[in-house]
Amino acid sequence: MTTNEKTRPHARWRPRIFYVVLFALLFISLLPIYVYHRRVMTLSQEKLGDTERLAQTEVTRSIVEQIQLFQASLRQQLIGERQILALAGLIANIGDDKNKSQVTTLLESLVESNPNILYITAVGQSVKGWGAGDARVMEDDFLRKAMQRAFFTTQQRAEFYSDPLAYGTDTRPAFIMALPLTEGEEFKGMLAAVISLDRIMDRLNETSVRGREVYVVDRNGRIVAHPNTRKYVPGQDVSTAVPLVTRLKALEEKRRATETAPFFMTIDGKSEEMIGTYSTLPQMNWAVVAQRSLDDARKDAGVEELTKQAVFVAVVVAVLALVVGAWSAFGISRPIRGLAESTQAISRGDFKQRAKVGGAAEISELAETFNKMAGDIEAFIAQLKQAAEENRELFLGSIRMLAAAIDEKDPYTRGHSGRVAKYSSIIGEQLALSEQDLDQLRISALLHDVGKIGVDDRVLKKPGTLTPEEFDLMKQHPVKGANIMRPVAQLREMLPGIELHHEHMDGRGYPYGLKGDQIPMMARIIAVADTLDAMTTNRPYQTARDLGFAMEQIRKLGNSKFDPNVVGALDAVVASGKLRLSPTLVEV
Repeated sequence: MTTNEKTRPHARWRPRIFYVVLFALLFISLLPIYVYHRRVMTLSQEKLGDTERLAQTEVTRSIVEQIQLFQASLRQQLIGERQILALAGLIANIGDDKNKSQVTTLLESLVESNPNILYITAVGQSVKGWGAGDARVMEDDFLRKAMQRAFFTTQQRAEFYSDPLAYGTDTRPAFIMALPLTEGEEFKGMLAAVISLDRIMDRLNETSVRGREVYVVDRNGRIVAHPNTRKYVPGQDVSTAVPLVTRLKALEEKRRATETAPFFMTIDGKSEEMIGTYSTLPQMNWAVVAQRSLDDARKDAGVEELTKQAVFVAVVVAVLALVVGAWSAFGISRPIRGLAESTQAISRGDFKQRAKVGGAAEISELAETFNKMAGDIEAFIAQLKQAAEENRELFLGSIRMLAAAIDEKDPYTRGHSGRVAKYSSIIGEQLALSEQDLDQLRISALLHDVGKIGVDDRVLKKPGTLTPEEFDLMKQHPVKGANIMRPVAQLREMLPGIELHHEHMDGRGYPYGLKGDQIPMMARIIAVADTLDAMTTNRPYQTARDLGFAMEQIRKLGNSKFDPNVVGALDAVVASGKLRLSPTLVEV
C-alpha cells in the first residue's frame, strides 16, 4: 500500500468532524421534537395519501379512456378515408397529377369534418402526393422527418404512430398517424395525418388544479402533452427529473398498468415530496401521469397549522445547536480542512503545496509529516520525469541509428529515411494531426524501409531497372519491416506506416491491394513523402528532378495513387516555404 493510499481514508474522514459535532448536538436536542412531529406527519400523510391516490387513479384512468376513444376514432376515420380512396380507384395512382383534384377534395372533406386533423396527405410509392389542411405545419423540420419515418414504416405494411411532436410558436403538442395504402399485398403509398392534441390538452388543463399536474408521456419518458407548454415541450425527456416516470420506463412494453407511488422531485431548486400515479395506454405506448406535492395536499387539509408550532420550536433549537456546534467544531475542523486542500493540490500535480502547521498537537504533527511526504514525492516525481526523458531519447536514438543503418545499405538512399520523416512531419502538421499522431508518424517514417534489411543486396543495389522477379522480391520489404518491428510493443502503433506505405488509393498498390479509407492516414502521408524524396534524389535508375517537376507528377497521381487531401497539404507547405528539399539526413 502506497503513502497516498494510507492517507486517503483519513483525508476523506477528517473534514467530517465539523459535521459530526453539529449532528450530535442537533440529534440530542431535536430527537424529542422530531418524534412528535413525525407522528403527526405520519398520521396526516396516511390520510392524505389515500385520498390523493384515489383521486389520481380516477383522473388518469379517465384520461386514458378519453385518449383511447380519441385514437380509435381518428384511426377509424383514416381507415374510412382509405376505403373511400380505394372505392374511387385512386390508390394505385395516388400521386398522378390527373388525380390531384379528386384526392384533394376527399382529404379536405376529412379535415373539415375533424378539427383535430391539422394536415393530411396521401402519397404514392414515389413519395409524390397531395395534402389538405394547414400546410404551414409541414414547414417544421421535425414534422417532415417524422413524416419520412412514417413512409418507411408503412412500406412494411405497418401502421405508424410518431414520437411526440411540437408545432407552432407556442409548441402545441401533436403526433403523426399513418396507414399504408395497398392493393392486395402490394404497397402503393401512405395516408398520414398530423393530429393535434389540443382536445387532450383541454382535459389536462381541467384536471391540473390545486397544485396537481396531469400530463401525458411516452414509454421513453418524453413529454407528449403537458399543460405548462412554456416549461415542458413535446419530446422533452423528463425521466431523470421525475422518478415516477423512471419507474414507468422500466415497465414491460404494451402492458396495461396503474401504479401510485411517493417520490421526491426537485422543483425550482428545492426537493419536494410528491405522490404520483400513472396509467398506461398500450395502444399508443403512452401513459397518463398525475402528480402532486404533499405540501400542497397538506395545505388543503389544514395540516400545516397543526405542525407549525412543533416546526417553530425545532427551528429555534436547531439554530442554537448549530451556533454552539459550529463554534466548537470550527477550531477542530479548520486545520484539517487546510490539510485536505493541500492533499487535493498534490493530487492535481502541484507538488510544491505544503500544509500549514497549526492546531492541536496531533494535527500539527500530522501536518509536519504530510509536508515531509510531499517533499519526498516531489523529488521522486522529478527523478521519474528525468528517467522517462532519458529513456525516450535512448529509444529515439536507437530508431535513428537503425534508420541510418538501413540507408547505408544503399549509397543512393543515404539520408532517405530522415528526409521522409521530415517531409511527413511537415505534411502532418499541415493536416492538424495531434502531437501524439505526429510523434508516431515521425517514428514510422524513419522506419518505413526497415524491411529492406531482409532484401538481397543484389536486388537492393542493382544499378539498373529491376526484373519482374526482382521487383517482387523488393515488394516484400513492407511486410518484412512490419514483421521485424511487430515484437516491439512500443512500435505497435507505427506498424501501419511501415507495412502499408506502398498501398494506392485506387487499390493497385502492395502488399495487400488496399484502397481508399482502408489505408491509414499515417501510410498515406508517408507514401507521398517517400515519392517526393525518391523523385528529387539521385537513384540508379534516374537522376534527381527539381521540386516543381516532382510536385507536378504527384498532383497527377492525386486521385489514383495518393490521397488528394495529403497532396493538397503538400502543395500548401511547398507554396508557403515550410517544406524545402533536404539533400542530407535531417534530425527528427
